[in-house]
Amino acid sequence: MSKKVCCQLAIGAFLGGTMSSIIHTTNTFHLSFCSRDINHFFCDISPLFSLSCTDTYMHDIILVVFASFVEAICLLSVLLSYVFIMAAILRTGSVEGRRRGFSTCASHLTVVTMYHGTLIFIYLRPSTGHSLDIDKVTSVFYTLIIPMLNPLIYSLRNKDVKNAFRKVIGRKLLP
Repeated sequence: MSKKVCCQLAIGAFLGGTMSSIIHTTNTFHLSFCSRDINHFFCDISPLFSLSCTDTYMHDIILVVFASFVEAICLLSVLLSYVFIMAAILRTGSVEGRRRGFSTCASHLTVVTMYHGTLIFIYLRPSTGHSLDIDKVTSVFYTLIIPMLNPLIYSLRNKDVKNAFRKVIGRKLLP
């Protein structure tokens, strides 16, 4: 990746994050709240909307539209990158090189799918009729579980780790 593209991506991420913060902060300042106790692990926008005494319909629409836009850009950039990566892997001469390339891509796509799937589940559905308890569990999944599984998923590409994992699982299943 060229330095110019790297800088453009960094500036784009910074501007997107800044715009997101401004939109959510502005929307939050227009709400009046019935309580100050947030039923969540951290101060997230959906649980904050549930504390509002005022109608949050327009705020929900803005959240879904903006989150859809951001998620679409993120997923499209990842998928477009993988189109180029897959093309490069297919041009690789050796079968072993292609196998290793696809193995690496499969590990990364597993993590990307788990992460973005939980984000889509939380942010890209209407707030009417969705449970904050389910959102709490899902938030734990994408803030704790996925980062903990990340090294395991990547290390399962290593043959020694795979064999050790099979031995441990085999001992547990067949004592």
